[in-house]
Amino acid sequence: MMRWMAALALISAAVWAQETKEEKKLAKTERIVQGTVSDADGNFINGAVVKLKDERTLQVRSFITEKDGAYHFAGLKLDNDYQLKADYSGKTSGWKTLSIFDTRKQPVINLKVEKQEKEEKK
Repeated sequence: MMRWMAALALISAAVWAQETKEEKKLAKTERIVQGTVSDADGNFINGAVVKLKDERTLQVRSFITEKDGAYHFAGLKLDNDYQLKADYSGKTSGWKTLSIFDTRKQPVINLKVEKQEKEEKK
């Protein structure tokens, strides 16, 4: 019985160590950006659309803010620049840059929605 429990403990430790190595590998190449969206008065906005644009691939991802104005994007590459902006009720924060030169693993970029979006020309 003791041998069986010891073997089980070793297998569990090996699996945990393997996941940790994979997580460490990903942590070296990926990061998370997060923040909040607020209005001109500093009130958090629920339901704002935050767009994240990968400057290398031009892929755009979106996140709808939660009740506390929070958003987050995971799985971002360290060697890509990203653009972020928030839109809500015809207003925008304008684009903000998350640069490859920003080496933080979990940067916080807070966005303030205050300017009217420019109408697109038809």
